[in-house]
Amino acid sequence: MTDRIYNVLFLCTGNSARSILAEAILAKEGNGRFRTFSAGSHPKGEVHPLALKTLAALGYPTDGYRSKSWDEFAEPGAPEIDFIFTVCDNAAGEACPVWPGHPMTAHWGVEDPAAAEGSDLEKERAFGQAARFLKNRITVFTSLPLSSIDKLALETRLKQIGTMEGASHGAADTAGGKVA
Repeated sequence: MTDRIYNVLFLCTGNSARSILAEAILAKEGNGRFRTFSAGSHPKGEVHPLALKTLAALGYPTDGYRSKSWDEFAEPGAPEIDFIFTVCDNAAGEACPVWPGHPMTAHWGVEDPAAAEGSDLEKERAFGQAARFLKNRITVFTSLPLSSIDKLALETRLKQIGTMEGASHGAADTAGGKVA
């Protein structure tokens, strides 16, 4: 058994909702085995208030999250990332920076809760559903024997996780995209 801590980066275009949810969920559910980060190709500059409300309602910490550019993780001195998961279809299809260390990547697309329309309750439901789908993927990911599984099998399994319930419409189309 290894005591290695893996660095995981969740990417989305705006880095205000899904990637923040995933970062927070893995930070807690990973039981100290993962350092989590999130970023966006075109960050909104602020975390969506319903993302923080959803995290708090589910018992996850809400402090310290910020919307930031993925360029921060491609700069010298940035943490070497082991895994990168895109959680929106747009980010999966974009040309990404060159990541130091050649991390494993997969697309785990989930519909954007920030795009939900309707009443406040319907918008809150969309955030809750996105959090549930992401938690399900993260639970499967944290159960993988990362230190003992061969790279090809791990890559295959990471991509399969992205097709679980709640996969966004473009997930199958973008699974072979530039990031995943």
